[in-house]
Amino acid sequence: MKRLYRSKTSRMLGGVCGGLGEYLSVDPTVIRLAWVVFGLTGAGLVAYILAWIIIPEGA
Repeated sequence: MKRLYRSKTSRMLGGVCGGLGEYLSVDPTVIRLAWVVFGLTGAGLVAYILAWIIIPEGA
């Protein structure tokens, strides 16, 4: 069973994009680029902070 966690190894800030990349089996760089584009809308920073708070850190 797959679980979503923040990455401890593939992290830039909080490990959110690294964790999403591992969960979706996608390169975390692709997730980071998508997050930057999403961040240009204004809601990206708020969404990242919420994800950082909600998603638990991996073991």
